[in-house]
Amino acid sequence: MEAEVVVVGGGPTGLMLACELRLAGVDVLVLERRGSRETGESRAGGMHARTMEVLDQRGWLAPFLAQGRAMPGAHFSALPLDLSGFATRYPYLLMLLQTRIEKLLEERALELGVRLRRPVEVVGLRQDDGGVDVQVVYGERQDDGGSVQGEAGGIDSRRHEGEWIRGRYLVGCDGGRSAVRKLAGVGFSGTEATLTALLGDVELAEPPAWPMFQERYEHGTVGVLSFEPGWYRVITTEYDRVARRDEPVTLETLRQACLKIAGTDFGMRRPRWLSRFGDAARQVDRYRVGRVLLAGDAAHVHFPAGGQGLNLGVQDAVNLGWKLAAVVRGEVSDGLLDTYHAERHPVGARVLHNTRAQSALSRPDAQTGALRELMADVLRAGEVNDLLGGMVSALDVRYPSAGHVLAGCRMPDVDLLRGEGGAPEPAFALLRSGRGVVLDLGGLGDVDVAGWGDRVELARARGTARTWGIPGVGRVAAPGAVLIRPDGHIAWAADGTVTDVEGLREALTVWFGAPVSVMAG
Repeated sequence: MEAEVVVVGGGPTGLMLACELRLAGVDVLVLERRGSRETGESRAGGMHARTMEVLDQRGWLAPFLAQGRAMPGAHFSALPLDLSGFATRYPYLLMLLQTRIEKLLEERALELGVRLRRPVEVVGLRQDDGGVDVQVVYGERQDDGGSVQGEAGGIDSRRHEGEWIRGRYLVGCDGGRSAVRKLAGVGFSGTEATLTALLGDVELAEPPAWPMFQERYEHGTVGVLSFEPGWYRVITTEYDRVARRDEPVTLETLRQACLKIAGTDFGMRRPRWLSRFGDAARQVDRYRVGRVLLAGDAAHVHFPAGGQGLNLGVQDAVNLGWKLAAVVRGEVSDGLLDTYHAERHPVGARVLHNTRAQSALSRPDAQTGALRELMADVLRAGEVNDLLGGMVSALDVRYPSAGHVLAGCRMPDVDLLRGEGGAPEPAFALLRSGRGVVLDLGGLGDVDVAGWGDRVELARARGTARTWGIPGVGRVAAPGAVLIRPDGHIAWAADGTVTDVEGLREALTVWFGAPVSVMAG
């Protein structure tokens, strides 16, 4: 057994999952196809509020904030959303390129002791009752010049057959063309592309006077955004035209598309990265097949409207990581892994649904223009803004759960007072260790974690607010106690001074396994 968990894919999803597993003491091996992170591919460009919160829960957020740039709010098909009313410290989109996000996550992973091997490509897979074997080939696959969005070309002569690598579990985080998904035979259904979008990170001799987020013209849309000094991201979209996979993407291709749509190429030159994508939307029918699991783009692909893709994958990883660690450590049965599909599949399906809507709402015809004007008016109503803002930012994600209204919701970003005369502390600080937390907010003496103390921490504090703002739910009276899962979602809650002790013990058992016998002293 070479590793307890083998993660295929060293992008944001795979690296975040590896960090979560290693934080929990699991031995992790990451296999990455790319030989170097310095490929020139800048890829995704931002993090939403919930992704920043999950990084904050681990105490890892500061370097991301230092390197990124805050853009207030969010957007739905380029219509602005106001997040200022949400109970979060991060009511904005953090503009930060995926290459930088990956670099920071990789540094954290290596600090934690994650093993990273590259360049390695998975070409075979088999599993049995005791583990998963993956067959690998070492060396990089040559790009044949016509590849787009990571499509591989011919075999590099330096590549050679490697060995079979065995792990107890395998997680495919290897992107939209996932080898793990294909080798595991997992269905990947959805809708075909209806448009062609080109993306170029380029220098502009004549940039627009102000950012063009998504300007609509007769023949399509054009966006121009500045990510870093001296260069811009230009995105063009042409509807009712789907490019062939073998069509090359060049600076001239992007220039001609920009001229056709906007009447100018802004003096583009010196491309850093060129890519093409569409609005095909697909999702796997199962996130788990025995000892093989899928996360991120390996599990779902969609039009990048609203900048949700990277965030969806990172949050997949945070949901899966602590559960898989608990199974590997033998604390719970592997049935806990089924909750990963039960919780994350509906979230992914909702993102596919809203990105299809955003794609339709961006079409350049007069009828859609009228609809957009109406939508802009509707968004001025607070409830509609909050509905879409909670959806795009993922602050409103609530996992299926019975019982208290807070069960399944994310733990809100509230301040706590611990001890006498202490300064307020964010509740997220309780989750730094990656363990579960029973938080007693009402001085309830019967709240206890006896039997689970090796997996769950007990914290006693006083809240600073009488009510909590929960996106998608509304204002809720602050509870007397909550059980917070390692991913920051509430598994159990009790109101006021009445504690459902049996309910707490049941929730602890479901999520953290049977209690360990405690001998009387």
